[in-house]
Amino acid sequence: MTKARWFGLIVLIIVSTGILMVYSSSHIWAAYKFNDAFYYLKRQLLFGVLGLVMMLVFARLDYHWYFRYRKLILMIGFLLLGLVLMPGVGSVRGGSRSWFGLGPLSFQPSELFKVAIIIYMAHYLGKHYTATRKLKTMLLPLLLMMGGFLLIMCQPDFGTGCVMALSVIVMIMVTAFPFKYFLWLAGIGVLGVGILILSAPYRLARITAYLDPFSDPLGSGFQMIQSLYAIGPGGLVGVGFDQSFQKHFYLPEPQTDFIFAIFCEEFGFLGGVILIGLFGLLLYLGVRIALTAPDSEGSFLGIGIIGMIAIQIMINLGVVVGLLPVTGITLPFMSYGGSSLVILMSASGIIMNIARRSQA
Repeated sequence: MTKARWFGLIVLIIVSTGILMVYSSSHIWAAYKFNDAFYYLKRQLLFGVLGLVMMLVFARLDYHWYFRYRKLILMIGFLLLGLVLMPGVGSVRGGSRSWFGLGPLSFQPSELFKVAIIIYMAHYLGKHYTATRKLKTMLLPLLLMMGGFLLIMCQPDFGTGCVMALSVIVMIMVTAFPFKYFLWLAGIGVLGVGILILSAPYRLARITAYLDPFSDPLGSGFQMIQSLYAIGPGGLVGVGFDQSFQKHFYLPEPQTDFIFAIFCEEFGFLGGVILIGLFGLLLYLGVRIALTAPDSEGSFLGIGIIGMIAIQIMINLGVVVGLLPVTGITLPFMSYGGSSLVILMSASGIIMNIARRSQA
């Protein structure tokens, strides 16, 4: 099979696994909250089918088309980030005004913005590659990244803002941008993150819980402790599908951020290794596709999308096993959530089109 088909096949395997795990991890909560054990499963199936359709469409659509409308796409992204902050327009969930309510469904514009800014950056960096060693050439990309980050932080959604910013930085890292400027950016970034953490008590509580979750086992450290309690009993081969104990009201919302913990409890260490191996193979194929793209813009586009997926995977897994503080970042293709799944599968279609164009 071609690289495009292999990439799409691995995405579908992970998505299918995710749909099964959404049911296994959520049906107890769904029956309690909605009197329907299949509530989350039915919605995730709908999102999966829609995502599959979008992936196939974008796999056929020439990726250069996005570049022609890159400014419009980015403007729409910024506009939606601004609109969602308006009371009465954006919906508040989990303390963040980051959703548009569409009847029984909802849409998170920051998910779209992550891809929109990658498309714009890919064209800009590809066209100005030889000039990227100059700071003035990189001012526009950096300002756009900072503008998007600040709008996302106004929701506030620290995790998504970090994923977006780091995805852009990954793209800039493969340009001729001097390393000394990266050191300056890193210093500014660390200072900014420190200020953001200290300015919000709940973020400071998450850092405290990360350093010592057992200092507040029923409060800020609860999720991390329950996640570790889920992974530990899984042993080598797990307790079996749908046999998780922690999903019985111990681990909050197990179908979202901590779905990997339930997966490891039910399928054990071996299951976790196999799933991580699938993610690794997906990222490897994505990098290969990006490096063999027909032009530099295609390479940057592929690197940006794969970088975004890789960053989300690493952050989510780091949180689940206690290596990082809780961020609210979901596991790509696995966790419950329509906006994330549809956008990620659409972005996967773009990767598949880059592969098709490189083989044409």
